[in-house]
Amino acid sequence: MRKRWISLLLAMSLLATAAGCGSKNRSEGNAGENGAAAENGNEEAGEDGSADGNGSADGSSAGGNDAGSGMAAGDGSVYYLNFKPEQAEAWKDLANEYSNETGVPVTIETAASGTYESTLKSEMAKEEAPTLFQVNGPVGLASWKNYCYDLKDSAVYQNLKSDEFALKGDNGEVLGVAYALETYGLIYNNAIIKEYCGLEGAKIKDVSEINSFAKLKETADDMQARKDELGINGVFASAGMDSSSDWRFKTHLANLPISLEYQDEDIDSTKAIKGTYLDAYKDIWDLYITDSTVEPTMLSGMSGDDAAAEFAMGEAVFYQNGTWAYQDITGNEVADGDLGMLPIYIGAGDEENQGLCTGSENYWCVNKKAPQEDIEATMDFLEWVITSDRGRISFRDDMGFVAPFTTFTEEYQPLNPLVAAANAYLDAGKEPIPWSFSTIPSENWKNNVGSALLEYAQGTGAWEDVENAFVEGWATEYQAVNE
Repeated sequence: MRKRWISLLLAMSLLATAAGCGSKNRSEGNAGENGAAAENGNEEAGEDGSADGNGSADGSSAGGNDAGSGMAAGDGSVYYLNFKPEQAEAWKDLANEYSNETGVPVTIETAASGTYESTLKSEMAKEEAPTLFQVNGPVGLASWKNYCYDLKDSAVYQNLKSDEFALKGDNGEVLGVAYALETYGLIYNNAIIKEYCGLEGAKIKDVSEINSFAKLKETADDMQARKDELGINGVFASAGMDSSSDWRFKTHLANLPISLEYQDEDIDSTKAIKGTYLDAYKDIWDLYITDSTVEPTMLSGMSGDDAAAEFAMGEAVFYQNGTWAYQDITGNEVADGDLGMLPIYIGAGDEENQGLCTGSENYWCVNKKAPQEDIEATMDFLEWVITSDRGRISFRDDMGFVAPFTTFTEEYQPLNPLVAAANAYLDAGKEPIPWSFSTIPSENWKNNVGSALLEYAQGTGAWEDVENAFVEGWATEYQAVNE
Protein backbone atom coordinates (compact mmCIF):
# COMPACT_ATOMS: atom_id res chain seq x y z
CA MET A 1 0.00 0.00 0.00
CA ARG A 2 2.78 2.42 0.91
CA LYS A 3 4.52 1.99 -2.42
CA ARG A 4 1.28 2.55 -4.29
CA TRP A 5 0.70 5.81 -2.45
CA ILE A 6 4.26 6.94 -3.14
CA SER A 7 3.80 6.27 -6.83
CA LEU A 8 0.44 8.04 -6.93
CA LEU A 9 1.58 11.05 -4.97
CA LEU A 10 4.79 11.55 -6.88
CA ALA A 11 3.03 11.15 -10.18
CA MET A 12 0.62 13.92 -9.13
CA SER A 13 3.38 16.13 -7.76
CA LEU A 14 5.97 15.74 -10.49
CA LEU A 15 3.84 15.55 -13.61
CA ALA A 16 4.28 19.22 -14.36
CA THR A 17 8.06 19.30 -13.94
CA ALA A 18 9.51 21.08 -16.97
CA ALA A 19 13.18 20.20 -16.65
CA GLY A 20 15.35 17.04 -16.58
CA CYS A 21 13.75 17.38 -5.59
CA GLY A 22 10.30 32.50 18.47
CA SER A 23 10.94 34.40 20.94
CA LYS A 24 13.63 37.01 20.60
CA ASN A 25 17.21 36.63 21.85
CA ARG A 26 17.27 32.86 21.80
CA SER A 27 20.70 31.36 22.42
CA GLU A 28 22.35 29.12 19.86
CA GLY A 29 21.97 25.38 20.28
CA ASN A 30 24.98 23.36 21.38
CA ALA A 31 25.90 20.59 18.98
CA GLY A 32 27.05 17.51 20.80
CA GLU A 33 27.51 13.88 20.01
CA ASN A 34 24.94 12.09 17.89
CA GLY A 35 21.73 11.24 19.70
CA ALA A 36 19.98 7.91 19.92
CA ALA A 37 17.40 8.69 17.29
CA ALA A 38 18.14 9.24 13.61
CA GLU A 39 19.89 12.49 12.72
CA ASN A 40 17.06 13.42 10.40
CA GLY A 41 17.83 15.34 7.25
CA ASN A 42 21.34 16.39 8.18
CA GLU A 43 22.28 12.80 7.77
CA GLU A 44 19.47 11.28 5.75
CA ALA A 45 18.93 13.88 3.15
CA GLY A 46 22.42 14.76 2.25
CA GLU A 47 22.96 18.21 3.72
CA ASP A 48 26.38 19.73 4.02
CA GLY A 49 26.92 21.34 7.40
CA SER A 50 26.83 25.11 7.79
CA ALA A 51 27.72 25.95 11.35
CA ASP A 52 30.22 27.96 13.31
CA GLY A 53 33.65 26.71 14.24
CA ASN A 54 32.37 25.24 17.46
CA GLY A 55 29.78 23.07 15.69
CA SER A 56 26.89 25.00 17.23
CA ALA A 57 23.57 25.71 15.63
CA ASP A 58 23.37 28.67 13.28
CA GLY A 59 20.78 31.08 14.67
CA SER A 60 18.83 33.82 12.97
CA SER A 61 15.98 35.86 14.42
CA ALA A 62 13.57 37.73 12.21
CA GLY A 63 11.18 40.27 13.63
CA GLY A 64 9.01 42.99 12.13
CA ASN A 65 6.47 45.57 13.19
CA ASP A 66 4.53 46.17 10.00
CA ALA A 67 1.39 44.11 9.59
CA GLY A 68 1.01 43.10 5.97
CA SER A 69 -1.43 41.43 3.65
CA GLY A 70 -4.26 40.61 6.01
CA MET A 71 -2.27 38.45 8.45
CA ALA A 72 -2.97 39.77 11.92
CA ALA A 73 -0.09 40.18 14.33
CA GLY A 74 -0.54 38.26 17.58
CA ASP A 75 1.22 37.84 20.89
CA GLY A 76 2.91 34.60 19.93
CA SER A 77 6.23 33.87 18.29
CA VAL A 78 7.79 31.06 16.28
CA TYR A 79 11.07 29.21 16.77
CA TYR A 80 11.92 26.64 14.10
CA LEU A 81 14.89 24.33 14.62
CA ASN A 82 15.73 23.47 11.01
CA PHE A 83 17.85 20.42 10.19
CA LYS A 84 18.70 21.18 6.56
CA PRO A 85 21.80 23.40 6.42
CA GLU A 86 21.56 23.99 2.68
CA GLN A 87 18.10 25.50 3.16
CA ALA A 88 19.06 27.67 6.15
CA GLU A 89 19.25 30.93 4.19
CA ALA A 90 15.96 30.28 2.42
CA TRP A 91 14.22 29.74 5.76
CA LYS A 92 15.74 32.94 7.15
CA ASP A 93 14.46 34.87 4.15
CA LEU A 94 10.97 33.42 4.61
CA ALA A 95 11.05 34.23 8.31
CA ASN A 96 11.99 37.85 7.59
CA GLU A 97 9.24 38.25 5.02
CA TYR A 98 6.61 36.71 7.28
CA SER A 99 7.67 38.88 10.21
CA ASN A 100 7.59 42.00 8.07
CA GLU A 101 4.14 41.05 6.83
CA THR A 102 2.59 40.09 10.16
CA GLY A 103 4.73 41.49 12.95
CA VAL A 104 5.15 37.98 14.37
CA PRO A 105 8.76 37.24 15.44
CA VAL A 106 10.17 34.12 13.78
CA THR A 107 13.49 32.59 14.79
CA ILE A 108 15.26 30.11 12.52
CA GLU A 109 18.14 28.07 13.87
CA THR A 110 19.91 25.32 11.96
CA ALA A 111 21.73 22.44 13.63
CA ALA A 112 25.24 21.66 12.47
CA SER A 113 25.50 18.73 10.10
CA GLY A 114 25.03 15.41 11.84
CA THR A 115 23.98 16.90 15.18
CA TYR A 116 20.24 17.56 14.87
CA GLU A 117 19.13 15.12 17.57
CA SER A 118 21.62 16.32 20.15
CA THR A 119 20.93 19.96 19.31
CA LEU A 120 17.19 19.37 19.64
CA LYS A 121 17.68 17.78 23.05
CA SER A 122 19.74 20.76 24.15
CA GLU A 123 17.24 23.32 22.85
CA MET A 124 14.20 21.52 24.26
CA ALA A 125 15.75 21.75 27.73
CA LYS A 126 15.76 25.55 27.54
CA GLU A 127 13.01 27.86 28.72
CA GLU A 128 12.49 29.19 25.19
CA ALA A 129 12.40 25.86 23.35
CA PRO A 130 11.61 25.34 19.67
CA THR A 131 7.93 25.64 18.81
CA LEU A 132 8.54 23.79 15.53
CA PHE A 133 10.93 20.90 15.10
CA GLN A 134 11.45 17.81 13.02
CA VAL A 135 11.55 14.03 13.32
CA ASN A 136 12.73 11.54 10.72
CA GLY A 137 9.86 9.06 10.88
CA PRO A 138 8.49 6.45 13.29
CA VAL A 139 11.79 5.88 15.10
CA GLY A 140 12.42 9.57 15.59
CA LEU A 141 8.82 10.11 16.64
CA ALA A 142 9.20 7.55 19.42
CA SER A 143 11.67 9.84 21.16
CA TRP A 144 9.55 12.99 20.84
CA LYS A 145 5.90 11.93 20.72
CA ASN A 146 5.22 13.42 24.16
CA TYR A 147 6.18 16.82 22.74
CA CYS A 148 4.00 16.65 19.63
CA TYR A 149 0.84 18.73 19.33
CA ASP A 150 -2.09 17.08 17.55
CA LEU A 151 -2.14 18.57 14.04
CA LYS A 152 -5.48 17.09 12.96
CA ASP A 153 -7.08 20.55 12.63
CA SER A 154 -4.05 22.21 11.07
CA ALA A 155 -3.79 23.50 7.52
CA VAL A 156 -0.71 21.37 6.88
CA TYR A 157 -2.60 18.19 7.69
CA GLN A 158 -5.87 19.15 6.03
CA ASN A 159 -3.99 19.95 2.82
CA LEU A 160 -1.90 16.76 2.89
CA LYS A 161 -2.51 14.64 -0.20
CA SER A 162 -2.39 11.34 1.67
CA ASP A 163 -2.43 10.03 5.23
CA GLU A 164 0.57 7.95 4.19
CA PHE A 165 2.61 11.08 4.84
CA ALA A 166 1.41 11.71 8.38
CA LEU A 167 2.80 10.23 11.58
CA LYS A 168 0.04 9.21 13.95
CA GLY A 169 -0.11 8.34 17.62
CA ASP A 170 -1.70 5.35 19.29
CA ASN A 171 -5.07 7.09 19.44
CA GLY A 172 -5.01 8.49 15.94
CA GLU A 173 -3.50 11.86 16.80
CA VAL A 174 -1.60 13.52 13.95
CA LEU A 175 1.80 14.04 15.53
CA GLY A 176 3.87 14.82 12.45
CA VAL A 177 3.32 15.87 8.83
CA ALA A 178 5.77 15.34 5.98
CA TYR A 179 6.59 18.52 4.12
CA ALA A 180 8.95 17.24 1.41
CA LEU A 181 9.32 14.14 -0.71
CA GLU A 182 12.79 13.29 -1.92
CA THR A 183 14.42 10.76 -4.20
CA TYR A 184 17.93 9.39 -4.38
CA GLY A 185 19.92 7.09 -6.62
CA LEU A 186 23.07 7.22 -8.75
CA ILE A 187 23.33 10.70 -10.24
CA TYR A 188 25.27 10.56 -13.50
CA ASN A 189 27.01 12.85 -15.99
CA ASN A 190 25.68 11.83 -19.38
CA ALA A 191 28.29 13.85 -21.26
CA ILE A 192 31.04 11.58 -19.95
CA ILE A 193 28.94 8.49 -20.56
CA LYS A 194 28.35 9.56 -24.17
CA GLU A 195 32.08 10.10 -24.59
CA TYR A 196 32.72 6.63 -23.22
CA CYS A 197 30.11 5.10 -25.53
CA GLY A 198 32.09 6.47 -28.47
CA LEU A 199 35.23 4.59 -27.48
CA GLU A 200 36.09 1.37 -29.24
CA GLY A 201 34.95 -1.66 -27.26
CA ALA A 202 32.65 0.29 -24.91
CA LYS A 203 30.35 -2.00 -22.93
CA ILE A 204 27.26 0.10 -23.65
CA LYS A 205 26.00 2.31 -26.44
CA ASP A 206 23.71 4.40 -24.23
CA VAL A 207 23.14 4.96 -20.52
CA SER A 208 19.72 3.29 -20.83
CA GLU A 209 21.51 -0.05 -21.18
CA ILE A 210 22.62 0.17 -17.54
CA ASN A 211 19.64 -1.64 -16.04
CA SER A 212 21.22 -4.11 -13.63
CA PHE A 213 24.13 -4.43 -11.25
CA ALA A 214 25.91 -6.72 -13.67
CA LYS A 215 25.79 -4.12 -16.44
CA LEU A 216 26.67 -1.30 -14.02
CA LYS A 217 29.74 -3.18 -12.82
CA GLU A 218 30.85 -4.21 -16.31
CA THR A 219 30.57 -0.62 -17.51
CA ALA A 220 32.14 0.95 -14.42
CA ASP A 221 35.09 -1.43 -14.42
CA ASP A 222 35.82 -0.64 -18.06
CA MET A 223 35.45 3.10 -17.55
CA GLN A 224 37.78 2.95 -14.55
CA ALA A 225 40.39 1.16 -16.65
CA ARG A 226 40.06 3.90 -19.28
CA LYS A 227 39.76 6.87 -16.94
CA ASP A 228 42.75 8.64 -18.50
CA GLU A 229 41.09 8.50 -21.92
CA LEU A 230 37.95 9.99 -20.38
CA GLY A 231 39.80 12.65 -18.39
CA ILE A 232 38.30 11.60 -15.06
CA ASN A 233 39.78 10.68 -11.68
CA GLY A 234 37.44 7.76 -11.20
CA VAL A 235 34.00 6.43 -12.04
CA PHE A 236 32.37 6.94 -8.63
CA ALA A 237 32.77 10.09 -6.55
CA SER A 238 34.55 9.31 -3.29
CA ALA A 239 32.56 7.32 -0.74
CA GLY A 240 33.67 9.59 2.09
CA MET A 241 33.09 8.28 5.58
CA ASP A 242 33.32 11.44 7.64
CA SER A 243 30.10 12.60 9.31
CA SER A 244 29.07 14.82 6.38
CA SER A 245 29.07 11.88 3.98
CA ASP A 246 28.83 8.51 5.74
CA TRP A 247 25.02 8.70 5.95
CA ARG A 248 24.99 7.98 2.21
CA PHE A 249 26.24 4.45 2.86
CA LYS A 250 25.37 3.45 6.43
CA THR A 251 21.81 4.67 5.87
CA HIS A 252 20.84 5.34 2.24
CA LEU A 253 22.79 2.47 0.71
CA ALA A 254 21.85 0.20 3.60
CA ASN A 255 18.23 0.92 2.71
CA LEU A 256 18.48 -1.38 -0.31
CA PRO A 257 19.11 -4.68 1.58
CA ILE A 258 16.65 -3.61 4.28
CA SER A 259 13.87 -2.71 1.86
CA LEU A 260 14.34 -5.82 -0.27
CA GLU A 261 14.15 -8.02 2.81
CA TYR A 262 11.00 -6.25 3.95
CA GLN A 263 9.43 -6.92 0.55
CA ASP A 264 10.30 -10.60 0.78
CA GLU A 265 8.83 -10.85 4.27
CA ASP A 266 5.85 -8.56 3.49
CA ILE A 267 6.63 -6.42 6.55
CA ASP A 268 7.17 -2.72 7.25
CA SER A 269 9.58 -3.10 10.17
CA THR A 270 11.29 -5.76 12.23
CA LYS A 271 13.00 -6.26 15.54
CA ALA A 272 15.49 -8.72 14.01
CA ILE A 273 16.81 -8.20 10.50
CA LYS A 274 18.02 -11.36 8.74
CA GLY A 275 20.58 -9.78 6.44
CA THR A 276 19.33 -11.71 3.40
CA TYR A 277 20.89 -9.28 0.93
CA LEU A 278 24.17 -8.45 2.63
CA ASP A 279 26.18 -10.16 -0.11
CA ALA A 280 24.60 -7.72 -2.57
CA TYR A 281 25.35 -4.83 -0.19
CA LYS A 282 29.00 -5.94 -0.25
CA ASP A 283 29.04 -6.07 -4.05
CA ILE A 284 27.89 -2.47 -4.51
CA TRP A 285 30.16 -1.20 -1.72
CA ASP A 286 33.13 -2.98 -3.31
CA LEU A 287 32.29 -1.32 -6.62
CA TYR A 288 32.08 2.13 -5.03
CA ILE A 289 35.45 1.89 -3.31
CA THR A 290 37.29 0.14 -6.16
CA ASP A 291 36.17 2.21 -9.19
CA SER A 292 36.64 5.44 -7.24
CA THR A 293 38.30 8.82 -7.51
CA VAL A 294 40.41 7.98 -4.41
CA GLU A 295 42.06 5.01 -2.79
CA PRO A 296 40.00 3.19 -0.12
CA THR A 297 42.56 4.14 2.52
CA MET A 298 41.61 7.81 2.05
CA LEU A 299 37.89 7.44 2.74
CA SER A 300 37.98 8.34 6.44
CA GLY A 301 38.97 11.90 5.60
CA MET A 302 36.74 12.45 2.57
CA SER A 303 33.68 14.64 3.03
CA GLY A 304 30.34 15.19 1.36
CA ASP A 305 31.72 18.41 -0.12
CA ASP A 306 34.58 16.45 -1.67
CA ALA A 307 32.21 14.04 -3.40
CA ALA A 308 29.93 16.83 -4.63
CA ALA A 309 32.89 18.79 -6.00
CA GLU A 310 34.37 15.76 -7.76
CA PHE A 311 31.12 15.17 -9.57
CA ALA A 312 30.28 18.83 -10.21
CA MET A 313 33.70 19.45 -11.74
CA GLY A 314 33.44 16.46 -14.09
CA GLU A 315 36.02 14.34 -12.27
CA ALA A 316 33.59 11.45 -11.63
CA VAL A 317 30.78 9.86 -13.62
CA PHE A 318 28.47 8.70 -10.80
CA TYR A 319 27.56 10.25 -7.46
CA GLN A 320 25.22 8.55 -5.01
CA ASN A 321 22.92 11.25 -3.73
CA GLY A 322 19.45 12.67 -4.20
CA THR A 323 17.31 15.39 -5.70
CA TRP A 324 18.42 17.77 -2.95
CA ALA A 325 21.99 17.67 -4.31
CA TYR A 326 21.06 19.66 -7.43
CA GLN A 327 21.98 23.00 -5.87
CA ASP A 328 25.48 21.68 -5.11
CA ILE A 329 25.97 20.56 -8.70
CA THR A 330 24.36 23.13 -10.97
CA GLY A 331 26.44 25.95 -12.38
CA ASN A 332 29.66 23.97 -12.54
CA GLU A 333 31.17 21.72 -15.22
CA VAL A 334 28.14 19.42 -15.50
CA ALA A 335 25.37 20.94 -17.61
CA ASP A 336 21.80 20.55 -16.36
CA GLY A 337 20.95 18.79 -19.61
CA ASP A 338 23.53 16.10 -18.86
CA LEU A 339 22.25 15.30 -15.38
CA GLY A 340 20.36 12.05 -14.85
CA MET A 341 19.78 9.47 -12.17
CA LEU A 342 19.91 5.67 -12.19
CA PRO A 343 18.51 3.28 -9.61
CA ILE A 344 21.07 1.85 -7.20
CA TYR A 345 21.29 -1.66 -8.60
CA ILE A 346 22.81 -4.21 -6.21
CA GLY A 347 22.13 -7.44 -8.12
CA ALA A 348 19.02 -8.38 -6.17
CA GLY A 349 15.28 -7.96 -6.42
CA ASP A 350 13.35 -7.16 -9.59
CA GLU A 351 15.99 -5.01 -11.25
CA GLU A 352 14.09 -4.84 -14.53
CA ASN A 353 11.30 -2.92 -12.80
CA GLN A 354 13.36 -1.17 -10.13
CA GLY A 355 12.93 2.55 -9.70
CA LEU A 356 14.63 5.15 -7.55
CA CYS A 357 14.53 5.35 -3.74
CA THR A 358 11.68 7.69 -2.86
CA GLY A 359 10.20 8.79 0.44
CA SER A 360 10.43 11.33 3.24
CA GLU A 361 12.25 11.82 6.48
CA ASN A 362 11.05 15.39 6.76
CA TYR A 363 8.19 15.58 9.28
CA TRP A 364 7.14 18.80 10.97
CA CYS A 365 6.10 18.58 14.61
CA VAL A 366 4.73 21.39 16.77
CA ASN A 367 5.84 21.53 20.38
CA LYS A 368 2.74 21.03 22.52
CA LYS A 369 4.64 22.18 25.61
CA ALA A 370 5.13 25.64 24.15
CA PRO A 371 2.81 28.47 25.27
CA GLN A 372 -0.54 28.31 23.50
CA GLU A 373 0.01 31.64 21.79
CA ASP A 374 3.29 30.33 20.34
CA ILE A 375 1.57 27.13 19.17
CA GLU A 376 -1.06 29.18 17.37
CA ALA A 377 1.58 31.47 15.87
CA THR A 378 3.50 28.43 14.64
CA MET A 379 0.40 26.92 13.03
CA ASP A 380 -0.32 30.22 11.29
CA PHE A 381 3.25 30.41 10.03
CA LEU A 382 3.07 26.90 8.57
CA GLU A 383 -0.23 27.70 6.87
CA TRP A 384 1.36 30.76 5.30
CA VAL A 385 4.36 28.73 4.12
CA ILE A 386 2.22 26.21 2.22
CA THR A 387 -0.46 28.58 0.91
CA SER A 388 1.25 31.90 0.12
CA ASP A 389 2.93 32.53 -3.21
CA ARG A 390 6.13 33.45 -1.40
CA GLY A 391 6.24 30.25 0.62
CA ARG A 392 5.45 27.99 -2.30
CA ILE A 393 7.90 29.75 -4.62
CA SER A 394 10.62 29.38 -1.98
CA PHE A 395 9.90 25.66 -1.72
CA ARG A 396 10.05 25.40 -5.51
CA ASP A 397 13.02 27.63 -6.35
CA ASP A 398 15.13 28.06 -3.22
CA MET A 399 14.66 24.71 -1.50
CA GLY A 400 13.80 22.49 -4.46
CA PHE A 401 11.20 20.54 -2.49
CA VAL A 402 8.48 18.35 -3.95
CA ALA A 403 5.82 19.12 -1.37
CA PRO A 404 2.97 16.66 -0.63
CA PHE A 405 0.28 19.33 -0.21
CA THR A 406 -2.74 20.03 -2.42
CA THR A 407 -1.75 23.71 -2.44
CA PHE A 408 1.33 22.90 -4.51
CA THR A 409 -0.31 22.84 -7.91
CA GLU A 410 1.55 22.44 -11.21
CA GLU A 411 3.12 25.88 -11.25
CA TYR A 412 4.76 25.26 -7.86
CA GLN A 413 6.76 22.17 -8.82
CA PRO A 414 10.58 22.56 -8.87
CA LEU A 415 12.50 22.91 -12.13
CA ASN A 416 15.14 20.35 -11.22
CA PRO A 417 16.49 17.78 -13.71
CA LEU A 418 16.93 15.24 -10.92
CA VAL A 419 13.26 15.59 -9.99
CA ALA A 420 12.46 15.13 -13.67
CA ALA A 421 14.50 11.91 -13.64
CA ALA A 422 12.37 10.64 -10.75
CA ASN A 423 9.27 11.55 -12.72
CA ALA A 424 10.55 9.66 -15.77
CA TYR A 425 10.91 6.43 -13.79
CA LEU A 426 7.37 6.77 -12.50
CA ASP A 427 6.09 7.47 -16.01
CA ALA A 428 7.84 4.30 -17.16
CA GLY A 429 6.03 2.28 -14.49
CA LYS A 430 9.13 1.52 -12.44
CA GLU A 431 8.56 0.60 -8.79
CA PRO A 432 10.04 3.07 -6.29
CA ILE A 433 12.16 1.66 -3.47
CA PRO A 434 10.58 2.89 -0.23
CA TRP A 435 12.63 4.57 2.48
CA SER A 436 12.71 1.64 4.87
CA PHE A 437 15.72 3.07 6.69
CA SER A 438 13.35 5.16 8.80
CA THR A 439 12.78 1.92 10.76
CA ILE A 440 16.48 1.47 11.63
CA PRO A 441 16.41 0.97 15.40
CA SER A 442 18.94 3.62 16.44
CA GLU A 443 21.66 6.01 15.40
CA ASN A 444 24.13 3.78 17.18
CA TRP A 445 23.27 0.97 14.74
CA LYS A 446 24.13 3.23 11.81
CA ASN A 447 27.37 4.36 13.39
CA ASN A 448 28.47 0.79 14.05
CA VAL A 449 27.67 -0.26 10.49
CA GLY A 450 29.49 2.81 9.17
CA SER A 451 32.58 2.06 11.25
CA ALA A 452 32.60 -1.53 10.03
CA LEU A 453 32.23 -0.41 6.40
CA LEU A 454 35.19 1.92 6.79
CA GLU A 455 37.37 -0.67 8.49
CA TYR A 456 36.57 -3.13 5.71
CA ALA A 457 37.37 -0.55 3.02
CA GLN A 458 40.68 0.32 4.65
CA GLY A 459 41.65 -3.33 4.98
CA THR A 460 41.69 -3.21 8.77
CA GLY A 461 38.45 -5.14 9.17
CA ALA A 462 36.56 -8.03 7.60
CA TRP A 463 33.17 -8.07 5.87
CA GLU A 464 32.01 -10.37 8.64
CA ASP A 465 32.25 -7.37 10.97
CA VAL A 466 29.83 -5.48 8.74
CA GLU A 467 27.42 -8.43 8.79
CA ASN A 468 27.62 -8.63 12.59
CA ALA A 469 27.01 -4.91 12.99
CA PHE A 470 24.08 -5.15 10.58
CA VAL A 471 22.31 -8.25 11.94
CA GLU A 472 23.36 -8.70 15.56
CA GLY A 473 23.57 -4.96 16.04
CA TRP A 474 19.99 -4.52 14.84
CA ALA A 475 18.61 -6.96 17.43
CA THR A 476 20.71 -5.43 20.20
CA GLU A 477 19.76 -1.85 19.40
CA TYR A 478 16.09 -2.68 18.91
CA GLN A 479 15.97 -4.30 22.33
CA ALA A 480 17.82 -1.39 23.93
CA VAL A 481 15.45 1.17 22.44
CA ASN A 482 12.14 -0.69 22.69
CA GLU A 483 12.28 -3.11 25.58
